[in-house]
Amino acid sequence: MKAKNKIMGPRALKRFVDTARAEGKKIVFTNGCFDILHAGHVSVLEFSRRQGDVLVVGMNSDASVRRLKGPTRPVNTQADRALVLAALESVSAVCIFNEDTPYRLIRQVRPDVLVKGGDYKPEEIVGREFAKKVVRFALLKGRSTTNIIKKVNR
Repeated sequence: MKAKNKIMGPRALKRFVDTARAEGKKIVFTNGCFDILHAGHVSVLEFSRRQGDVLVVGMNSDASVRRLKGPTRPVNTQADRALVLAALESVSAVCIFNEDTPYRLIRQVRPDVLVKGGDYKPEEIVGREFAKKVVRFALLKGRSTTNIIKKVNR
């Protein structure tokens, strides 16, 4: 499937997930800003995909990233970030959300497995009540978009 076809709005994503679930596939969900793709991102996406058959990635919109990370972010536009994510083999679908959290998207998808970084306590994981199982991923030390930006700006 072409990368651009993996980028879906909420309605298309619902149809995609419903079809996958009807085929008996296990749905996994994770989310993030994915501003400058790095090894930490690839690791969590590949880990997430191994948790099931279909990986849905919720990605913060440009406006959402600005609210969360500040006025100089994102570095890359939501269209570019979504296309790069969708091009990865581990990713089945990408859906951009405008809210600060993916709560509504997780409620819609109702994943079998919700994957979040180990820096979150279980009770802090948004949307956990809509997933059958929550799995935390140990982040790769020193890998972050913020660290990359600091290094480039030295």
